[in-house]
Parts: sequence; C-alpha cells; structure tokens
Amino acid sequence: MTYKPAPGMTQKQIEKELQKQATLFDVQCQNGFSISGNVKFETFAKEYFKQIETEKQLKPSTVERLHGCEERTYQAIGHLPMNKINKRHIQAFINNLSEPGINKATGAGLSTKSQQMYLSFISNVFNYAIGCDMDVVNPCGNVKVIKKDKIERNVFTVEEAQQFFDLLNTAPLKYQAFFTVALYSGFRKGEILGLKWSDIDFNNMIISVNRTSEFLKSQGGMYESTPKTKKSLRTLKLPQIAFDVLQELKTEQTKKRLLLGSQWQYTDYVFTTEYGAPMGADTPRHFLEKFCDRNNLPRVCVHSFRHLNASLLIANGVDVKTVSASLGHSQVSTTLNIYAHAFQEQQAKASEVIANALPIKRHHTA
Repeated sequence: MTYKPAPGMTQKQIEKELQKQATLFDVQCQNGFSISGNVKFETFAKEYFKQIETEKQLKPSTVERLHGCEERTYQAIGHLPMNKINKRHIQAFINNLSEPGINKATGAGLSTKSQQMYLSFISNVFNYAIGCDMDVVNPCGNVKVIKKDKIERNVFTVEEAQQFFDLLNTAPLKYQAFFTVALYSGFRKGEILGLKWSDIDFNNMIISVNRTSEFLKSQGGMYESTPKTKKSLRTLKLPQIAFDVLQELKTEQTKKRLLLGSQWQYTDYVFTTEYGAPMGADTPRHFLEKFCDRNNLPRVCVHSFRHLNASLLIANGVDVKTVSASLGHSQVSTTLNIYAHAFQEQQAKASEVIANALPIKRHHTA
C-alpha cells in the first residue's frame, strides 16, 4: 500500500489521512479488499476505536463509556454487514435497552441518557465509515430513544443543610472544606477534587476551575482531565467562611507534609489522602453516606450540593445567565431545562410582586 499526500496538506492533516488509509487497509485485508459496506459492524467498530484512540481528541472517560457500549451492541448488530443495517435494527435495539432487567444493577431498563450513548456510539461508527468512503448510509437519524421519568434525587432543605453543616464541625477538616466549597461554589465533584492550591486566591477570595480529577481504571486510577465544557473553566468569588476552612486545611496539610517527610506525595492538590496523593473519586460519597446515616439525616449524593447551590441562587432572584455562568453550563438553555421548576416558582413570585405593587380594583355591575 502506498499513499501520496495532496499538495498543500499540513503535517496534522497528513497524519490524520495516513491513519484513515491504514484503517481502510486493515478492513480491506480482513474483507478481501472490499470497502463496499459488506464488512461486519463489529469488525469496523474495532477499527473506529483504533482511530479515536490514536487521535486522542476524545476525553479518556468518553472513550471508556463508548467501550462500555460494545458488548450489548455487538450482541445485537455486531454480526450484521454495515450495508444491511437499517433503522428498524437500531430502533429494535434501543427499544430493548429500555426493557426491565437490562440494567443488572437496578433490575430496570437503561436510562434515557444511557440509551443515547449507545445510539451515539453506533452513529459515530457509521459516520466514520462514511468518512472512509464506505458505501453505507447512517441509519440512526430518526431513531428515537425511550424517554424515562427522571429520578428525583434527594436534596437537603435549607434547614437540613444547616443541620448538616452544624454537625460537620466535628468531622475531619478535609471534609469540612470539601462540602463548604461544594455548597458555596456549585462546582462538580471532579472540579473540586481537581483543585490545587495554586487555584486558590486567598487575598481576593476567588477560586479558579482549571481541571478535573477523575478515576479511570484504564488510566491507572486518578488522573487529571479537562473540565466538562469550555465554560466550565471559570473563576468564582466565594464567601470568607470558605477561605477560613481552606486556610485551616492548608495549615494542617503543611504540618503533615513536614511530619511525613519523603513519605508525603507532593501533588499541590487541595484534597488529598493522608499521604498527599489525590483524594479518591468515591471518598466524598463514602464519607457523606456514613455521616448522614450516623446523624439521622436523609441520604443525599455529592452532586446534590450543586443542585442546592443553584436552587438557592434562583430562589434569591439571581438571573439565569449568572446562574448558568456560575455552574459552568455550556448554554443557558441547559440551566433552564434542569431548573425549569425553580425558575417557574420565581416567575410566579414575580407576578405576585406586581399584583401587590399595583392591585387592580374591579367594579362589579349588577
């Protein structure tokens, strides 16, 4: 196989085209040098994974989620030739994913979000095949995912949150700091775990989100990644109490580092293990569950502090654009969709304000 780059191509374009040609050659070798679309879906999907893992344009967590779609998808359509797969095949597969018992952990069907991930995986493989000049059509265009009722997650009331933080004063400093930052910032869990001391400006009382810290087995454990969206890279001003507890944590961490000497793993992370390594992704959840159970508080998840932050902002009249920027949503519409009920309640209160400010008196005639 020989390949000659077209005149004027950049080095990056040449590398991408070379990878594409290599993929085509692999598929041709496995299928008698035919790219007519007669290749089986599973065969070409594995070539798709080679491509995205070489390009490294997707986040490792996204690639791992796509890999998680392989087993069920291959069982359903992996044996079928690409050019024989149609909308009915895909719709039947998506419908099956929503059936009770598919999710072995819960005994229910897969969520709407999970169904969408499977559909995206199949669509991505077909789009890549089309990009490789394979004679196929993407059958995913009009396939519909089965909408499931959203599970209402527990969120503390203001009174419960107050009780939680009153009791938290007896907990280890790292947890006091973690949940104080979670409440006042509305940051995602991975964003909080990814904070480094260089992101904390004690003088101006601002915190910057520059990365996330996540766990992936394929990455060998905890690793640094980019935030969810470009707008997730943000800087927020937090109240003094957040910086007071962070300063206490920093002092405690410095003492531990001096005490442990070479045993301390210096990473500059704000939230660490007892030996300085990045705090584990499940550590805040494990603490929170035990703490709530021990103190007869309703069980909430770590993400619920983000929802509480947003709800309190909305309830106190903060506009949607500011709430969206604070949460790091890529679009204002995302904030409106997630917190539609809270904004509706505020709109109802606003109309009552007008009615109270300018009551209209009607004169009834007989």
